[in-house]
Amino acid sequence: MQHFAIAATATAVFIGAGSGAVTSMTSAAQTAPVEVSNPMIAGAAMLPSESILANASKSPEHAIFVSEVKAAGLSDTLNGAGTYTVFAPTDAAYAELGKDKSAAMMKSARKNARYLVVKGSYDSTKLLQLINEQGGQVKLHTLEGGAIVASLNGPTNILLMDENGTMADIAVYDIHQKNGVMQVIDRVLTPAKDSRQVAVR
Repeated sequence: MQHFAIAATATAVFIGAGSGAVTSMTSAAQTAPVEVSNPMIAGAAMLPSESILANASKSPEHAIFVSEVKAAGLSDTLNGAGTYTVFAPTDAAYAELGKDKSAAMMKSARKNARYLVVKGSYDSTKLLQLINEQGGQVKLHTLEGGAIVASLNGPTNILLMDENGTMADIAVYDIHQKNGVMQVIDRVLTPAKDSRQVAVR
């Protein structure tokens, strides 16, 4: 279902509709469509009137991510008025790392959690537009100071790659909040330990 939504978005990008179709609506008109189109996470409603952190805290699949965000001191940031994009790994993605690695990541929560946050709003429309404009991939600069590379894996699926070459798919696209957007990802992305060189395929 997500792929059909992205396919429609991709068409909008290439024919020039872009995000202007949403931003040009009146206040009364935009509330209902966004509310209806915001996907749920494991049955939990994600309300566009709430903050990123408030919605992530309601998700049954993001307990570890929320703990990491709080340990990193990002609560005020993700509850605040700024605009951010969060690439939020699921609890299952953290579980794949194993207990030892997951615990070690929590000790470096400030670095790791800030790597998953990008200033600005990057929904699928914006990501597809940038990927297309920049020759097939775009570097997104994170609050941690590193970069995540977004590219296409097939005609519509957006693939993310961290500085270590780990790749993640966006499992749930475009959860809009009052201060940005959350993209649910199926693997944990982490910054490079030493070099700021982003891995390339």
